[in-house]
Amino acid sequence: MTRTVHVIGGGLAGSEAAWQLAQADIPVILHEMRPVRTTPAHQTDGLAELVCSNSLRSDDADYNAVGLLHEEMRRAGSLILAQADIHKVPAGGALAVDRDGFSQGVQAALSSHPRITILREEVAGLPPEEWEQVVIATGPLTSPAMAEALKGVTGEDSLAFFDAIAPIVTKDSINFTKAWFQSRYDKGTGSDYINCPLDKEQYYAFIDALIEGEKVPFHEWEKDTPYFEGCLPIEVMAERGKDTLAFGPMKPVGLTNPNGPKPFAVVQLRQDNALGTLYNLVGFQTKLRHGEQARVFRAIPGLENAEFARLGGLHRNTFVNGPRVLDRTLRLKAQPRLRLAGQVTGCEGYVESSAIGLLAGLFAAAEARGEEMFRPPAVTALGALLNHVTGGAEAETYQPMNINFGLFPPPPERDDRGRRVKGRDRKKLYADRAREALTPWIDSIRK
Repeated sequence: MTRTVHVIGGGLAGSEAAWQLAQADIPVILHEMRPVRTTPAHQTDGLAELVCSNSLRSDDADYNAVGLLHEEMRRAGSLILAQADIHKVPAGGALAVDRDGFSQGVQAALSSHPRITILREEVAGLPPEEWEQVVIATGPLTSPAMAEALKGVTGEDSLAFFDAIAPIVTKDSINFTKAWFQSRYDKGTGSDYINCPLDKEQYYAFIDALIEGEKVPFHEWEKDTPYFEGCLPIEVMAERGKDTLAFGPMKPVGLTNPNGPKPFAVVQLRQDNALGTLYNLVGFQTKLRHGEQARVFRAIPGLENAEFARLGGLHRNTFVNGPRVLDRTLRLKAQPRLRLAGQVTGCEGYVESSAIGLLAGLFAAAEARGEEMFRPPAVTALGALLNHVTGGAEAETYQPMNINFGLFPPPPERDDRGRRVKGRDRKKLYADRAREALTPWIDSIRK
């Protein structure tokens, strides 16, 4: 009789792990604590709820590492990518989704699978000893009881960083005598984003308001917790220099303004649901108090009368030191019956979390069958990401990481003719090499 595998956590990683196990004919019990116990960031009890942005980032598989990871996950039978493709909304070259439809699609697929049982309960602390194989995918908002249990097993203090959420506004409340539709360099359909222009005076007044605005105070135990550099609150970026945002998320390059002169800076909004009624402020993660957000963001031309479907927020992420405590197939070295998946391993981002969930599910399925499961090649996006969280990173300075070509073994610097390969051509080398290496691995998991 095949052993049942328990998956703790119904976020993206846990949902993907459960799906991979069930698709491999392994019985799964998926434990999700919501709604029995809520979190500071979730708004529903739906599986695979997207808490921050609705974007899974670039879908360019030739020149972008996350786009390549999308492709590899699709080839490996990812539930998360399949549902993302079904529920995608316009976003230029990015893959963005209707967050409600996406969550509902994932939940429906898992609920209807004959080998998956979903239990709404908190697993407080370490799983019972009789659970022979467990995937812990409790995410960045791991409950205090589970965090303490993991700390006890690993002997490591939990590492943490703050992750901020961007506001969402209703499309009907945007002033289109000032705002306009356009993608940078007219990518995608050429009109996937709403743009709000600021002149030089407006920009610097906005920066001053961000810096001076009242923020959510830290608890005493949170004060030394570092931010994740890839998702900084916008006011933290502003504090690093008044021109930082003009060269970051508010850069005006690749855009024209049909309603007036060329802007000094631009605020972009991206579609957040399939109906096209909600738009989120791109790159505007924030820890401003809610009242301050309404005041500061309504000073942006085009958002004077903005109605906020959701204001920004801040939550604390917890993760283990993967290179120190995990083996090469994501098991805890101190207790191998426990396998970790998702952001609790120290990867960062929806796609990366789902990818680690996919691998954890495949590894657990092979172990349940008593078979050897081969790791994906290091030159693939899946393999590079797995390598980072299980030993490729430096344990002493370990921090969360999005997938990027810097995690891959470098390809040759010169082509067959001896010419140096740079820029986009070099990125294409990474992608082509990954595709070739992934094919035999995909064949092996399908067998």
